[in-house]
This record gives sequence, structure tokens and C-alpha cells, in this order.
Amino acid sequence: MLLTRLGVPKLWGEDPDRLWRLARPPASRITMALAPGSRGYGIERLPAEGGAVVAANHFSALDPSLLGSFSRRTLYFMAKAELIAMPVIGEAVSWTGAFPVRRGEGDRDALRRARELVRAGHALGVFVEGTRQRTGELGPINPGAAMIAVQEGVPVVPCALDSFGWSLKNRRACCVVWGEPISLEGTPRAGRGYKQASQLIGEELQRLWGLAAEAVSAGFPPVLADGARRSRWIRPAAAVREPHYERREDGLQLRVD
Repeated sequence: MLLTRLGVPKLWGEDPDRLWRLARPPASRITMALAPGSRGYGIERLPAEGGAVVAANHFSALDPSLLGSFSRRTLYFMAKAELIAMPVIGEAVSWTGAFPVRRGEGDRDALRRARELVRAGHALGVFVEGTRQRTGELGPINPGAAMIAVQEGVPVVPCALDSFGWSLKNRRACCVVWGEPISLEGTPRAGRGYKQASQLIGEELQRLWGLAAEAVSAGFPPVLADGARRSRWIRPAAAVREPHYERREDGLQLRVD
């Protein structure tokens, strides 16, 4: 990694959180230019601090950027080893805190790194199907995310993306819907427990994905059926919500931010 050897990461103290605070505005603007009109819901449901495993589905190449743009925290992604190995691009991705995982095999190094991150209080980003889905339906949920959460005693925060069909030739509006944190406390630390937890995560992702698809079809309403509120992409400080109005008894409309 030439640029790393030259000391470029020292410009932000080799701290992915500091880098993302600097890079988020331009990165999010680029993401929104690639998927105009995209919106997120329930952004505040991701805990503001503490270790957590963010479990997301995966439909398009834009998903990591979408998820990062609608996240209130830096996400340390488990990324396929082939991406991290790419010249320049892989090096830049690794600066954000992403680390490689070898797909299709038990990668103990990746699991060890993931556990270290959530133990240190970071938010780990995992595309739980393991690969991009090409049929427009959610795929089987791998047990890795549940296993990490159970072993480290941190919550799983489900996050569904409706981005199927997005491409550079089809720059459709996409939707990101966050769910409430799922506690896996009491789950057995064994294969059966991880399987049951993964099924629970999959069911919640399926529900959230349905809400995301409905939101796109309905033109992105201010509030979803489960109470999640609409937001634009995240600016450095916090989520910027769309104006929300409630009608008072005297007939006046009160703006609620």
C-alpha cells in the first residue's frame, strides 16, 4: 500500500472516525448524486455510542455508501478480501476502518478483528447475506453477525436497504430503514443459538425491507407505519430531519423538528 507507506493516513491521525467526519459531507453528496432523492428512516435508532453490530441486506454496489450516508456513526465494515486487495481503491477503503473477510470459509482473523472493534465500542457493519443478491429478494442470513454480537454482549441493529436495480445507468432513488436494536442476551453460545438469532435478524430485515419498498412507492412519506421518521443524508453533526407538522386543537399547525 504505497500511499499508506508514504504516511497519508497520518493526516487524520490514522483514526477512521476522524477521517469519516471529514469525508462524510463530500462522500454523501456524491452518493446522493448517484441516487438522487434517496432517503433514510429511523436514523436515531442506532445507539449513539457503545459496541453494536449493524446487520444489513445487500442489493447494489452503492449499498456501503448509502448505509454510511444514513448512519449517525462511523461503520467499520467487513469487506470482501478482493475489494481490499484492489490497488488504491482497496487502500482507501481500509482507511475508513474496513477490513477484509475471506468469503466462503471460516475466516478467524476477520472474526477476531470484528470482535475487537465492537469490544472497543465501535459499530461494526455487516452485510449478513455475505454477497450481493441478484434476484430482488433477501438471501439466507449467515450466522457471523449474530455470533459476534452474542460473544461480545452487544446489540444487533438491523438496517434494510431498498436499492435493488440501482446502477450507473439506472440511478433510482433508494431507501434505508433502521430498526430498533435487538438484544441477544441469553442466547446460547453455540451453533443452535446463532442460527436462532440469525433467523430473528432475518425476519426483522424482511419487515424493514418491506417498509423501505413501501416508502419508495409512496414517494417517501414523512413517517413510516412503525413510527420511523424520514431524514436526508447525515451532515457531520447529526441527522437533519425533514420538517414535520402536527395539527393542534385550535387548528394551527405546529412544526416539530
